[in-house]
Amino acid sequence: MLDRRKFVLSALTLPSLIGSAKQAISAPGDGMVFAMHQNTSSASGFRGSLEGWSRAGIEFVELNAALLDVFLENDSLTGARILLDDLGQTPICAAVTLPDLWVPGPARESSLDSWRRRCAQFSELGVRRIYSPSITFRTVTSDDFNATPEAINETAEIAAEYELICMIEFLRNSNHLATLRSALKMTRAADHPNVRPMIDFFHFWSGLSKLEDLDLLKSGELEHCHFQDLLDAPQELTDNSYRVIPGDGIAPLDLILNKLREKGYRGALSVELFREELVNGDPYSVAAEIKEKSERVMGKAGVL
Repeated sequence: MLDRRKFVLSALTLPSLIGSAKQAISAPGDGMVFAMHQNTSSASGFRGSLEGWSRAGIEFVELNAALLDVFLENDSLTGARILLDDLGQTPICAAVTLPDLWVPGPARESSLDSWRRRCAQFSELGVRRIYSPSITFRTVTSDDFNATPEAINETAEIAAEYELICMIEFLRNSNHLATLRSALKMTRAADHPNVRPMIDFFHFWSGLSKLEDLDLLKSGELEHCHFQDLLDAPQELTDNSYRVIPGDGIAPLDLILNKLREKGYRGALSVELFREELVNGDPYSVAAEIKEKSERVMGKAGVL
């Protein structure tokens, strides 16, 4: 009989079928998969974060493009893959930040070139999911929104060449896509098999999205989640420093997790935090605390 890790790993690394890139991370039963985002231990670097997390029993990881670049100054993609294999870790997703990737804009041509390079890199590392947030540094017009589905398709076509699922992360303060409702509208209008929606709990709960917006999700539509809690503060003052470990804040995590389970989500809950004491902390100690608290929340919600 397959143990939990082997079961999940088989789903995480299953190659995409020709003509259909709708590959899903699947945990056994009604469960979801606990994972860690490298932003959470970014000060420790690519190698340091992974090695520390491995000692804390972290099996599923989300990779950061900027940390990979620093690693590659003295090593190679082959070395990165060997490191992951030696640590017994599965890279479930990759994070890239590129302006105008999802909307026409002055940075788009350069961002598309970088996107192609990133897709090639992370595909070589065995990653099957890659995302970039909705960022543009200009005022967005209705014409830009009308042009967004075509822009998404162009970006997705590049991801498809490398058998990657790509995802748009809506941001609470984005002047392009700032809500789940808007992100769903654009990904559905694009109607490309390699584009799927994702949710960051912080941007969802602290922004303009509403809990009932989760009802808009189609069964099995959601591809990925960033998992965190939120301190109690005025919405106008909230920023990334208000992200906290699941269970340490006031977000209705039980309600959100149960709704996602109802919508057929069986993928990763990847903890992404930016608090200074975590980012600069010992990655083993940080990961051990996050894992214990996150799995307690997941267990209470019945999704572990």
